[in-house]
Formats: sequence, structure tokens, C-alpha cells
Amino acid sequence: MSRRILLGMCLLVALLAMPWADRASDNVAVQLDIDGPIGPATSDYVHRGLEEAKRLNAVLVVLRMDTPGGLDISMRKIIRDILASPVPVAAFVAPSGARAASAGTYILYACQIAAMAPATNLGAATPVQIGGLGVPGGEKPQRGTEGKSNVVQPPTDTETRKITNDAVAYIRSLAQLRGRNANWAEQAVRQAVSLPAQEAVKIGVVDLIAKNVDDLLTKVDGREVQVVGKAVTLHTAGARVVRIEPDWRNRLLSIITDPNVAYILLLLGAYGLFFEFWHPGFVLPGVVGAISLLLALFAFQVLPVSFAGLGLMLLGIVFMIAEAFMPSFGALGVGGVIAFVVGSVMLLNTHAPGFGVSWWLIGSFSLVSAGFFMTVVSLAIRARRRPVVTGREEMIGYIGESLGTFKSEGRVRVHSEEWQAETRVPLARGQKVKVVGIKGLVLMVEPYEGEGS
Repeated sequence: MSRRILLGMCLLVALLAMPWADRASDNVAVQLDIDGPIGPATSDYVHRGLEEAKRLNAVLVVLRMDTPGGLDISMRKIIRDILASPVPVAAFVAPSGARAASAGTYILYACQIAAMAPATNLGAATPVQIGGLGVPGGEKPQRGTEGKSNVVQPPTDTETRKITNDAVAYIRSLAQLRGRNANWAEQAVRQAVSLPAQEAVKIGVVDLIAKNVDDLLTKVDGREVQVVGKAVTLHTAGARVVRIEPDWRNRLLSIITDPNVAYILLLLGAYGLFFEFWHPGFVLPGVVGAISLLLALFAFQVLPVSFAGLGLMLLGIVFMIAEAFMPSFGALGVGGVIAFVVGSVMLLNTHAPGFGVSWWLIGSFSLVSAGFFMTVVSLAIRARRRPVVTGREEMIGYIGESLGTFKSEGRVRVHSEEWQAETRVPLARGQKVKVVGIKGLVLMVEPYEGEGS
């Protein structure tokens, strides 16, 4: 009887403990870190992190940011994922000294909670125009009247106005959705203004200042936010923070979508396949070239690539390779180098921070390619000047001896062989002759007076 009572008490304790255990396990906050430029790998990482937060039934996702900006297409993917996430998201510009510039400002405006660490800043959200202009309309920044930020003149060309107005409408819609300062958001786009943490809180750009993630979770506890159109009260005090790191797939994507790495992979692929076709049977250059080329094409698929630039690069490589197979004494090679350099400059359709091909890299590969085709041209010219050593043509230029006296037709000894010969100048027996042509099996000869005579 006592055993039954003891067993019943154990079961009762277990049943009472189960709901508490569930509540404890649900009290999880997920931390995602954005460090550096925002690109395809970043959007993939945030997407997977939000999916994992949903699986863990997290109470909050803390998106810790320190970024100079990035690609517009990747930023918009991240914002779409945030707006569709059933788990509320808090943007946290941290640690001290960090920034959320350009694309980072848009992402901060999209989150339910916006927070900053001390000594951080955000802003400068002007879209960078295609073609490399630093600011819309190509105007130089000027000091603002208040001395707090740099402002730029309004854009003058239609294309830039379209890009800027689209960005303004986008960030104002996010500001209105989250109840934040929409006027300053527009200034951040039109005038590239920036703002430190204290002033951002004062004018309603961000919600609060927090020292770290734990401080942030304590301060937002009990706040009510809108998640997919529903009011949700945050219970984040004492939540266990689960930090999600990028997996191997995301790290690989981050490496190969670096424009410089993708550029090198493209060239390795092209030259590897060329070497394999030139010397069939080596196998390794072909394998490395094919893998590199496929990885480069995958990277260019997710990067804002100019297909005109990519086409010019490939055309330039084809011209330089063609110079090796059918020497044109520089025409194909020079054209190939020019097309290659111009295509490399045009390759990426953006000048966002961290998403450009290094000029040193372009120059180095251009010089190597130019040196390669110049070597091929010099070898071709040298080969053309070299005397023929095989076939009938090798007889031309040989010195022989007349075997008799004749005026137009007779026999000569050349190369220890007797040949029928024709001449325009009468020849005497034993006279030295030089082969100047060949017609069928008849040599065309003329008297040979010796070198320098």
C-alpha cells in the first residue's frame, strides 16, 4: 500500500511539473548576428534563423547589427522575412561603436523593436546609384546647417529621382507600420543624414538604448507589439538566449558571393578549361576549371551582375585564347584585353559597400592575360621567321652545284641528290647555285656568288 501511495505521489509531481517545464522551454530568445556588408549570404542566414526561431517557439529574435549597408535585393528579402515572421524581431545596433548604415537603417525600421547600444549610429540611407556615383545626382556632400550631419543636393536626373523616391516611399511605409519617425527616415534617404543613439531615441527613431542583449530583453519585457497583424505581449525577462551561427552552407555562400572570389573563380574556370582543351589528358585542369566555373556562375546568379560586362569578359577571354590557336599578330589579343578590362569594370551593377571587384585584381589579371597573349604573338612571329625544315619547301635557299654547262635546263646536285633544274642565267659545270624555287620536281636555281657579294 505504501508503495502505491509513493508511486501516485511521484506521478502527481511529474504531472504538475510538466506545464512548468514547457513554459520554461518556451522562454527562449534567438540571437542572429549581421556583421559586415549585407548580401545574399546574409539574407539566407536571416531567413534560416527566423525559421529556426519559429521551430523553437522563441519569444523574440534579436537581430544584432553592425553593417555599412549592402545590396538592395538582399535587404528587401530580409525585410520581407521579418514582416512575415510569426516571431517578433528586435533590431539591436551593437556593440558600442557599431552602425546600421544604409540597408541596416531600413531593416531597423522594419523590426517591431528598435534598439541601439551606447556610442552607435544609424542613417545615411541614400541609395547608391548604378554607375558609381557616391550620392544621387553626383553632387558632393555639403555640411548641414545644424552641423549634425552631411546633406546632399537634390538629385537632378530622372533615373536618380526615381530610385530615391522609391526608397523614400519604402522607408516611410516601414516607419508608418512601426509608428516611428517617418520624416527623419525620409531625410536619411534624401540627405544621407546620420544619427547617434541618444538623439535617435529622443526623436522617436528607435525605442530604447541597451547595453547588451540581456539588458535589451529586460527592458522590452511586457511591451506590446504587432506581429503579422496581431497584438503580442513580450515576456522576455530572464529568457535563455540561443545564438544561431551560420552553417557550412551559409559560410560557403558567403565566400563564393564575395565579388573578388567569384571573379577569380570565373577566370580559373575559363583558363582551366582552355588548358585542358589545349593539352587533352591532363584531367585536373579540366576538373578544377569546370567546378570553378559552375561556382562562379552560381555566385553571379545571386549577385547584381551586368550581363553586358560578363559577356565582354568572356568575349575577351575567347579572343585571347583564339590568339594562341590562330595567331593574328596582336589583333585578337589586344581586342581581348580591352574587352576583358571593360567587362571587368562593368561586371557588378552596384557600388554598395563590400560589393565591388578590386581594381588591383582587375589590373593583375589583365596584365597576366596581356603577358600571355604577347608571349603567344612573339612565339608566332619567331616561328614564322624560322626557316622551313621539313617538306619540299626546305629545299629553298639550299646551295648546290651544277653538274654540267647549260643555258636554261640541266642537272644540279643539291642536298647530296641530283635534281632537274631550270635557270635564267647560263651556268658552267661545277658552278655554285642557289635554289630559289621549286616547281613540281624541278628546282629553280640561280648562280650563287657567296654571302655579301
